Amino acid sequence: MRTRIWRKDVQNDGNIPPVWWFSDHILILLKQEPEIAKLAGLYLKFLIPGLFAYGFLQNLLKFMQTQRVILPLVLSSIVPLSIQVFLTYVLVQLTSLGFAGAPLAASISLWISFFMLGFYVLYSENFKNTWEGFSSESFAYLYTTMKLALTSAAMVCMEYWAFELLVLLAGIMPNSEITTSLIGICLNTEAIAFMIAIGLNASASTRVSNELGAGKPERAKQAVAVTFMLCVLVISATALCLIIGHNVWAGLFSDSSVVISKFGSMAPFLVISIMFDFFQGIFHI
Repeated sequence: MRTRIWRKDVQNDGNIPPVWWFSDHILILLKQEPEIAKLAGLYLKFLIPGLFAYGFLQNLLKFMQTQRVILPLVLSSIVPLSIQVFLTYVLVQLTSLGFAGAPLAASISLWISFFMLGFYVLYSENFKNTWEGFSSESFAYLYTTMKLALTSAAMVCMEYWAFELLVLLAGIMPNSEITTSLIGICLNTEAIAFMIAIGLNASASTRVSNELGAGKPERAKQAVAVTFMLCVLVISATALCLIIGHNVWAGLFSDSSVVISKFGSMAPFLVISIMFDFFQGIFHI
């Protein structure tokens, strides 16, 4: 199953780069500010190399999660993150790339993470009975795999596009620079919180599937209950931090007093959005 998905990832990832390459023209057609569209297009062009690594990496992550292999996943996140921080500073501040150095550093860190996990899967004794490499059998049941993949992809795309649509709408509003900055801060804040939700979802779904496979439904229910309580705890802490320290948080993204001031009025709505995002992630288990 996993090798079939790998093959489809290669095909599907090949369809996205042309869209990203001409994204500046597409954004201008959607009535976005030409300068903002140009910078967004430049960002996406340098992010294209990391697109393939991201697709391959997701397969490895799911494969290892189902095997309950956790420590290599943690290391493959910490090490590339540390490298990315260093690379971002070097490429943005010490080279002529400037702004474009940030997406390039992200692409490089994705490939580093992929190679770290890839070599581990290939040479670790933990997977000698589970990973047999690619074969012609990976083409079998391709249609069945695609039915599952396309419906799942549609769900994720609808969720992500709902947020991205806000950015497009902000770009055509009066004072687009301010509204785009505010939406950008909100989306980045939501994304950071969503990473925690994804972690809870991944651990809970793996635990639940393993317990159900072992014929222990009560243990699966306990796992969901614990995850729900953790979810409430994280939401409460996030809400408290945003309500009390919204000016400090917004100041990390912008030095504009107008943006920082207006973000304060959006913080309660952002907390509500994060709350629903957490709960729907848990209910996806």
